[in-house]
Amino acid sequence: MAAANAGTPVIGKRRHRRRAVMSEINVTPMVDVMLVLLIIFMVSAPLLTVGVPIDLPSTQAKSLEQDKAPLTISVNEKEQVYLQNTEIEMDKLIPKLEAIAKARGGTDARIYVRGDKSVDYGTMMKVMGRLSAAGFHRVALVTEFEQGSKVH
Repeated sequence: MAAANAGTPVIGKRRHRRRAVMSEINVTPMVDVMLVLLIIFMVSAPLLTVGVPIDLPSTQAKSLEQDKAPLTISVNEKEQVYLQNTEIEMDKLIPKLEAIAKARGGTDARIYVRGDKSVDYGTMMKVMGRLSAAGFHRVALVTEFEQGSKVH
């Protein structure tokens, strides 16, 4: 028998067969990654609200239905004016809004005005007066829903 294997060395008694090529995709790692991403987005989504910190006044009115992505003007306790999340000077507010309205197709877009409850009434009326004078008539004030009291 030694003569039959004269030219090849024998290493062990097993024959080393090549594994067959696996033609299936293992989806378990992909599902694990997708679940982790789902959890990350579920946790981070509530943190992506409007970024200007404002203490809103409370009211008993119901919220308005939204049609498009709204334009938001915010006035904080230091009476700084923000368009969306960007601070803007009062004199530049109307030209910027007119440019946005022109791009969106007119001044009929709803504009939400958020004001800290410690802001002077005159400052809020100055902002709203400029909006009205510029032709923006769909202006809504944003408040928080008042807890504990009921309308009779």
